[in-house]
Amino acid sequence: MFKTSNRLHLWESALLIAFALTLTAGCWASAAGSALAGRVLRLHVIANSDTEEDQALKLTVRDAVLEQAAPWLEGAASQAEAEAALLPHLGELAQTAADTLTAQGCGDPVKVSMESAWFPTKVYDDFSLPAGQYRALRVVIGEGAGHNWWCVVFPPLCLGSVTEEAAETALEGGLSEDQVSLITGRDGGYVLKFKVVEWWGQLMEKLGL
Repeated sequence: MFKTSNRLHLWESALLIAFALTLTAGCWASAAGSALAGRVLRLHVIANSDTEEDQALKLTVRDAVLEQAAPWLEGAASQAEAEAALLPHLGELAQTAADTLTAQGCGDPVKVSMESAWFPTKVYDDFSLPAGQYRALRVVIGEGAGHNWWCVVFPPLCLGSVTEEAAETALEGGLSEDQVSLITGRDGGYVLKFKVVEWWGQLMEKLGL
């Protein structure tokens, strides 16, 4: 009886330790993800459909929007400044996107807005971003029923080609050294950390918290 009781206490202790570690990891994930999301402005381009033609048009629109937005973002030192710089030009961005489609023989309408949206974990060539709620420049083509294209309009990480360039751009955009190490994988284990961020977010959503 005594041995059985000891085994139960050991299992209870192990479960409590596991729960405490999970709670600690979840709290870290939530704090790290929120801090990072507060410094980043995402770009969210949604294609009309998943046809090969519409998916190609989505990328053409992406390039046109990024090119037009770049000069307005010069000098922006934070997410808030970047958003403020783009807000007066949403109509112009929509018109440029529509003109780009017209030049390709497509008459789909385009809607451009600034809003908060949930993004899944995304791995790019030279950096990654954890899942979370981000502010985003959202471009919807036509019915908006196709696959998305996600990236970052501020700091302009979409234009980076190698990790060092992405890291330098992120630092210039106001991200901390720790955040840059996290998104570029310099500190190692970032994939696991991002999975914790995503898992914790899903758990909180299910619990209604």
